[in-house]
Amino acid sequence: MRMLTTDEVARRLGVKRATVYAYVSRGLLAGRRNAQGKETLFAEADVHAFEATRGPRAVDRPGSPAVHTGITLITADTLFYRGHDVSELAREEQYEAVARLLWTGELDDMTPFPQVAPWLETLARDVTRPLPATARLTDRLRIIVAALGAADPLRLDTTPAAVIATAQTLLQAMVSALPQLSVPGDAGLAALLWSRLTAKEPSYDDLYALNAAMVLLADHDLAASTFAARVAASTRAHPYAVVGAGLAAMDGPLHGAASGLATEMLRTAISSGSALGAISDRLRTGGGVPGFGHPLYPAGDPRASTLLGLLPAESVEAQAVTAVAEAMRARAGVAPNIDLALAAFTLRHEMPGDAGEAIFAVARTAGWIAHAIEEYADQPSRFRPTGRYAGLPPLNVGTLHP
Repeated sequence: MRMLTTDEVARRLGVKRATVYAYVSRGLLAGRRNAQGKETLFAEADVHAFEATRGPRAVDRPGSPAVHTGITLITADTLFYRGHDVSELAREEQYEAVARLLWTGELDDMTPFPQVAPWLETLARDVTRPLPATARLTDRLRIIVAALGAADPLRLDTTPAAVIATAQTLLQAMVSALPQLSVPGDAGLAALLWSRLTAKEPSYDDLYALNAAMVLLADHDLAASTFAARVAASTRAHPYAVVGAGLAAMDGPLHGAASGLATEMLRTAISSGSALGAISDRLRTGGGVPGFGHPLYPAGDPRASTLLGLLPAESVEAQAVTAVAEAMRARAGVAPNIDLALAAFTLRHEMPGDAGEAIFAVARTAGWIAHAIEEYADQPSRFRPTGRYAGLPPLNVGTLHP
């Protein structure tokens, strides 16, 4: 049986390597590692059979390009990063290793991200110092990212190795430049982020849960912020600008900021002792009940199940989640999503109301960078939707200007 390399398959199908990986992640094409475990090989017969099912290659319509990605696969009940079950990754791997998996496809590097140069960390802190106390953590992150980009003379280098090096420094600097509330008790980005979110001293289980949350949030296919990041990357914007685009798109209450609304509702349920009262308050405002339902997971968000499973069952937060979830299941048949799980986690550890949003932003930066690397290898400036004009007809130019 003749075996083909990834490059040979890509040439035969007329696609990029990333597209071949996307076919594998979606279960459309079977690949297997060679004896050294460093190269994916494909049976020629399997490739021939797959090629026959594709028919003539479709031409993407202008403004509506297909986004072929080999990063994240979402099914009805779980999701995968480059073929790895995310719930298993959250329980077994450090965030740094999962970030590198998203960037390179390899899960074998457990080393921490390199420390940030002192002058760069000072710069990142100085630019946010004038902000008022009411500024959210994500407000600070946007400014930090912009400042770091302005200070990097090589920011326009979009080769994969350069982007990965930039991403590691960027993530470390984003977190270290936030106001410090406690001393990191351990190495790793999760411990550093913990020290920026709460003065409470963490246990091993606490840091384990925060790391798991970061892994669960590292990517989610083409969510709004990720699509914005890819559009920026398609214009060959540098990685800092790509992350800036992602941060801008996640700022809305229907995306990254949704956990803050869930936090308010859960806090009300805990303080009042009434899950139904908390739900009623949300319905009275006309904003809907945050933290429930997800169109991609009709049976329930697996990320929420994983993170909530790390919450002590006897805690008031876990009991409040159970009460609210039972009420919502009986009323609307919906299950908790990752926003409610983040709310419970942050309340449990005395974190501010915007902590869930900050965890989301830091964690998802890895995914935005992974999609940027993929997009840099594709056709530039390929996203150009066509608007359907619905305004007034053109005026008679000849009448106005005789």
